[in-house]
Amino acid sequence: MSSPNTTPLTYNGYVTQIATMAVVNTTTTSGVVVGVDSAFNALIPQMLNYAELRIQRDLDLLPSMTTNATAYNLTAGSNIVGISVNDFVTIETVSINNGGVIYPLLPSTKEFLQNVYGDPSSQAQPTYFAMYGGDSSTGGNTYNYIIVGPYPNSNYNLQIVGTQRLPSLYQSATPSLASTGTTFISANYPDLLIMASMVYISAYQRNFGRMSDDPAMAQSYEGQYQSLVKMAMSEEYRKKFEGSAWSSMSQAPASTPTR
Repeated sequence: MSSPNTTPLTYNGYVTQIATMAVVNTTTTSGVVVGVDSAFNALIPQMLNYAELRIQRDLDLLPSMTTNATAYNLTAGSNIVGISVNDFVTIETVSINNGGVIYPLLPSTKEFLQNVYGDPSSQAQPTYFAMYGGDSSTGGNTYNYIIVGPYPNSNYNLQIVGTQRLPSLYQSATPSLASTGTTFISANYPDLLIMASMVYISAYQRNFGRMSDDPAMAQSYEGQYQSLVKMAMSEEYRKKFEGSAWSSMSQAPASTPTR
């Protein structure tokens, strides 16, 4: 199977769906669907941000897991290394590659490393790591630092596994991609993408709070989103063998307790 068995949302399809549900007229300009309302067009990038980031945070999507494309290295005598914030959102594992042999480091706390491995003259192959925080010069906008212990006695290559932000559908808002480009979320979870976006656009329609014309609108879309995300969450857990009894199977009430 080379394409998903869903009805994927392209950028044009997404804008058309949202505009239809929000009762906004659209037109096509240079192959890209846009609203006739400039305010509607202005909120599309952040509406996608809201929906896509929310889905990624709720589901911890398997495709978001990646290993470092950029080589990271420990330098002998230095127990700290900077990791670009553009490479990882969360870091899950850190390992040392020593001559082709992978040695996973155990996650710990910076206080433990500072107390037990605080002497830079005591060096060996590191066995622990801890997150140390962002760089002060840019307020954490460039690097997150990792410290290790003990201090490395040699230069070591690091193998890091973590999660990244998935590409946004907004990147397809171009004449060449608007009618064909899709993302993992728009192809596999188009229902969640629509519902999350409608929660956001309810504020644009002044239907977000108690004083609005239809205060139940946002809550209705939120209820639909919550119902859908629970089922999707179970599916994502199963993909990573984090389902019932650490398996990839759905939990069947008739077969409990698990074997």
